[in-house]
Amino acid sequence: MAETTAVPAAPLVSPAPGAPLATGTAPTARGRRALVALRVVQVLLALFYAFASALPKLIAHPSAVESFDRMGWSSAGMYSIGALELAGGVALLIPVLQSVAAVALSALMAGAFVVQLTVFHGQNAATPVVLIVPLLLIAWARRGENARLLRLVRRQG
Repeated sequence: MAETTAVPAAPLVSPAPGAPLATGTAPTARGRRALVALRVVQVLLALFYAFASALPKLIAHPSAVESFDRMGWSSAGMYSIGALELAGGVALLIPVLQSVAAVALSALMAGAFVVQLTVFHGQNAATPVVLIVPLLLIAWARRGENARLLRLVRRQG
C-alpha cells in the first residue's frame, strides 16, 4: 500500500513580500485560489466603498443630503463619513493597511446598522450587516500584516 503524506494547507494570511509562507512549504492550489478570491472580494468592496457609498456623500448627491438631513447631521457629518469610506476603500487595496481598514470599515458599518435601526426604522439595516461579514473575513485573513504595520509605525516614531 502506498504511503501518503499530508501537505499542509497554505494559510489565508499573506506573508510579508519576499518571505516564505512557512518553513519549507509552497502554497497549494487551494491556498492560491483562496488568496485570489480574497483579493477579488477586497477589490469589489473597495470599489463599492469608493463609488457607491463615498462618492454620493462627497458630491452631496440629493439622496445622501436627504438621508443626513433626516438623521439631523450636518453636511460636515456627511462629508466626514464619505471621506472615511473612501479612505477605507483605498486602504483595503494597500497590503500593510488592509486588515486595519477592514476593522475600521466594520466599525463604521456597525454604526450604520444602529442608525438604520433607530433613525430609519430598520429600512436597509441588513446592508451594513452583510458588508461586515466579508470585512471581518478580510481583517482575520490579513491579520499578519498588522505586525508589519506596527514595525513601520515604530520605525517612524
